[in-house]
Amino acid sequence: MASEKKNSFFGEFKTFIARGNVMDMAVGVIIGGAFSNITTSLINDIVMPVLGIFTGSISFAELQVNIGSAVITYGNFIQAVLNFLVMAFVVFCLVRAINSLHRKKEEAPAAPPAPPEPSGEEKLLTEIRDLLRERK
Repeated sequence: MASEKKNSFFGEFKTFIARGNVMDMAVGVIIGGAFSNITTSLINDIVMPVLGIFTGSISFAELQVNIGSAVITYGNFIQAVLNFLVMAFVVFCLVRAINSLHRKKEEAPAAPPAPPEPSGEEKLLTEIRDLLRERK
């Protein structure tokens, strides 16, 4: 009895893991982690120095307030918010591009329209042709 439940549990787990969705999600998490490093570098190495020109500080990480013995490093928070905004913007652009591709597939041209109905003259000529064939 216990072995049946064990096999059933592990069988269900194996089925769950083998699903394409789980594998896609795992790949997404791994790529997302790598992409997070890229956006962090973009913020720290490119955006922050440019913003530092306007704020008079090279890095927001240096921005802090001392209250008694506590040090509040609000610059790190600003930097984290910028990282989030850049990441959210890139994800938005990716989702938008993927949605537009799906829309293009849905809007793919349908089968060509059926030829128009023959005119009365064409119908009459077809009948005459058929009658002539019958006489031969």
